[in-house]
Amino acid sequence: MYYLIMCRSLTYAQRVANTLERAGIPARILRSPAEISPRGCSYSVRVGSRQFSRTLTVLAQKKLPYLGIYVGRTGAGFQEVGL
Repeated sequence: MYYLIMCRSLTYAQRVANTLERAGIPARILRSPAEISPRGCSYSVRVGSRQFSRTLTVLAQKKLPYLGIYVGRTGAGFQEVGL
């Protein structure tokens, strides 16, 4: 299980990933999967499930914008996380 933080552009995804990395949270940038990005032009930051609560804290503290957060399960697709 992992989480995708969907951002509206590559620049925002880079800001999120860099901030998380500085906080000690491993993060990887990738294009958002088509099933969660209807416009097909967004990027996401992938973080592991063990770092999810800490990720939310960092995002809130740094006031980083994002479009949504999705949980991904291998073979089961994605589901939006309601916060």
